[in-house]
Amino acid sequence: MVDDCPVHNMQAHFDMVQAEPTALLYKRPDGTALAGRESRRLKELFKDFGVQPSTVTVMGQMGFTLSTLINMKDEEVDFVIKSMIEEYHLDLLMGEQFGIKAAVRAKRRLVVEELEQQRMDMAALSNEKKRRLEEPSDGLLLKDGNGSLEALGLLGLTDPDSDSEGKKAAKRRQRKRRSKEVGDDGEERPREHPFIVTEPGEPAKGKKNGLDYLFDLYEQCGKFLEEVQHIAKEKGEKCPSKVTNEVFRHAKLTGAGYINKPKMRDYVHCYALHCLDVETSNNLRKEFKERGENVGAWCQACYFPLVTLARQNEWDIDDLFNQNDKLRIWYVPTKLRQLCHIERMKHGE
Repeated sequence: MVDDCPVHNMQAHFDMVQAEPTALLYKRPDGTALAGRESRRLKELFKDFGVQPSTVTVMGQMGFTLSTLINMKDEEVDFVIKSMIEEYHLDLLMGEQFGIKAAVRAKRRLVVEELEQQRMDMAALSNEKKRRLEEPSDGLLLKDGNGSLEALGLLGLTDPDSDSEGKKAAKRRQRKRRSKEVGDDGEERPREHPFIVTEPGEPAKGKKNGLDYLFDLYEQCGKFLEEVQHIAKEKGEKCPSKVTNEVFRHAKLTGAGYINKPKMRDYVHCYALHCLDVETSNNLRKEFKERGENVGAWCQACYFPLVTLARQNEWDIDDLFNQNDKLRIWYVPTKLRQLCHIERMKHGE
């Protein structure tokens, strides 16, 4: 007897293939198995929300991807859940239904926060460039009373009336900004540049710390994140999955005030290279140490090997971070994203 029910016929078109627990395969009617990135993304999305792997598999068979789900409205997510129950006859637990909606909302909120952070970083970069362009230069030529120019600067002379009061005030504010930075709690503290380029295992000399110490700070941040997650679970609150301002505040409360957001944000890509390709990272440290380069030059050089790794991973820099246990707790730096995008456009990929 032929089953003419369209719902049953639709369900017959899908064949769920359960592979190893770490690799779900989605099989379409044409027999093409779509494994890998979308499967991992869906599993990562629902990992901590009590959604069973079989449910995630069916959602993949229905054609849903991570991008599709996080761009859907809450009403549309409710419709998907209803369709899975009524058309696919899935016995979804109440916790799974709420878990699907909670996971989508949490991921959507995280994406919005990342976009806002990128916007703020871009605005800060733009303001910095504008400030540098507007900053008055210390020229060698000064104007005299008759309008002619004399090379008084060559003699180290200065004109007391050359600067207006507004420019003097701007210079004072600029010096203050350079000497201090504002922390997450609104307090001002001296700006620190405490690192020097050192080879692996080399102790730092003088008052500045070496790069092994820098990378250890990121390891400590991971431990502070675990403590924050434990506290949140005890209170029944949502656990942060990445290092946020909450983690930095917790570190300061526990006496680790040397760990702060501005410092850690500047060297995330350096730590990423250390985690993803430690051999290249070590060689880069040795090369810059032998050349006597400073930390700033080494920091800039760390971008390029990461761009190469991103290209080898089909330009998916987020996937590189998420697949590494130590990097998945850190946001991908905006500048690294921009460099990957520029190189991708340059190669027409």
